Amino acid sequence: MFFLPRRSFLLQTALGLAAATNLTQTLPLHAEEVLIQSPPEGFKAIFDGKSFAGWHGCPHLDPRDFSKKSDDEKKAWNEDLAKHWKATDGGVLYNDGEGVYATTDAEYGDFELLIQYKTVARADSGIYLRGNPQVQIWDFTDPEKFKLGADKGSGGLWNNSPGAAGKDPLVLADNPFGQWNQLRIRLVGERCSVWLNGKMVVDHARMENYFDRKGTLFAKGPIQLQTHGQEISWRNIYLREIAADEANQILNEGSKTSYRPLFDGKSLEGWQGATDNYEVVDGAIRCKEGKGGVLFTKDKYKNFKARLQFRLPPGGNNGLAIRYPGEGDPAYSGMCELQVLDNDASQYAKLDARQYHGSAYGMAAAARGYHRPVGQWNIQEVHVEGSKIRVELNGTLILDTDLSTITEYMANSPHPGKDLTEGFFGFAGHGDAVEFRNVEILPIE
Repeated sequence: MFFLPRRSFLLQTALGLAAATNLTQTLPLHAEEVLIQSPPEGFKAIFDGKSFAGWHGCPHLDPRDFSKKSDDEKKAWNEDLAKHWKATDGGVLYNDGEGVYATTDAEYGDFELLIQYKTVARADSGIYLRGNPQVQIWDFTDPEKFKLGADKGSGGLWNNSPGAAGKDPLVLADNPFGQWNQLRIRLVGERCSVWLNGKMVVDHARMENYFDRKGTLFAKGPIQLQTHGQEISWRNIYLREIAADEANQILNEGSKTSYRPLFDGKSLEGWQGATDNYEVVDGAIRCKEGKGGVLFTKDKYKNFKARLQFRLPPGGNNGLAIRYPGEGDPAYSGMCELQVLDNDASQYAKLDARQYHGSAYGMAAAARGYHRPVGQWNIQEVHVEGSKIRVELNGTLILDTDLSTITEYMANSPHPGKDLTEGFFGFAGHGDAVEFRNVEILPIE
C-alpha cells in the first residue's frame, strides 16, 4: 500500500505559491488508497465530500447563455444532477456516465485546480475551465479512438484547433484503470498548464474559446465535470485563486523567451524624446502628472516582441508607440499607437471601440474586460511582425490584426505611418501618471 507523503506535498504547494512555475509535480498517485483529508495550504475544497452544496447541473452550453435559461430549465437540470450524480462514502463524487455536468456555482478567473479521478475502460470525459471545453480524460488503450488522439493519453486541451499547442498531451501519463489519477491544472488568462500524475502534459498553451474561435476565452466562468457515457468518480477537488502578482510572474516565466531589458530600473538611460516629462519612481518609468509626449528608445526596431508591466491610475491614458519615426503623433506618424487606458473610467464610456486598451488606435479594436483593477500591475506582450500585430494582456490575446488589411479608420482620419517597416518603440504620454516597469524587447530577424 502506498501512503501520501503529505508534508512533502504541502511543501511543494507552499513553494508553488512563491514560485508557481517552478513546481513541476504535485501528488504522486500509484495506488487506489492514496487520500488527502484536507486541502493543501492555500487551497479550498470546492466539493465538501457529501453533498451538492456549491454545485448545480448544467449541460454542454455556452456559459454566456446560462442566464437566459428559465428557472424551470435550471430546476430540471438540478433534478437530472441528483439522478445521475451522487456523493458516496469516502468523499467521492460519482457519475454513472449520463446526465448534465456537475457545475460550480462560483465563477473563477485565474486559478489552480487539484482534482483526482478514476474511470473505466472506454471512458471519455473532461473538465471544462471557465465553462469552456476541455481538459480531456479518456481511455488511452481504446484503438477506436486512436485516430482522435486517445493513444497520446489524457490531460490535453482537446478542443484546441488541430496542430495547436496543448491539443495533445506532451507525454502519456495516465495510470492503469482501477487507480486514481491526479490532475493539477493552472489557468492564467488563456494560458493553461496541466500536470497529470506529476508529469507536465500541457505547457503554458493558449486555451481556445470553443464557442467563439475568433474570440477570447471568458475572463471568468465555472468549473464543470463532464459526463460522456462512461462512469467516472472524482474526489479531493481543491482550488486556489491566483492573485495578480503571482499571475504576472507565471506569465513572465511561462513565455520562455529571452528578452533584452530596455529599462535598467534606475534611470532613463537608453531613452530619448520627452525625457523631462517622465521620471523613475520605485523601479518604474512614470509619466509626470500633467505632462506627456513620447519617450522612445535610442534604437530602431523592425520586427520584435516586447513585454512590459504597466499600472494605471484612475482614468489613466497612455500608449505604446510602435515603429515611431521620432516625430509627430505616434498614432498617425508611426505604424500605430497601442492604447494604454483605464477602460472602466466613466469619461471613456462612449469611446469608439478602436480607442480602448490594447487597440491599434483608430484602426483595430481590442477585446475588453481583461485588464486588472486600477492600482494593480498588468503584464502585456506585443508581437510585431511585418504588418501584423498581436497583443496579449494578462495572458489573454486581445488583439490579432493585420494593419495592411485595414481601410476604414475612426473619423476617417488617415494613418500615413501604418506601413512603416522600422521605427522606435516608446510610450505616448497624455498627462496621466501611468507607470511602466520590466520593459523588455526581443528583435526578430
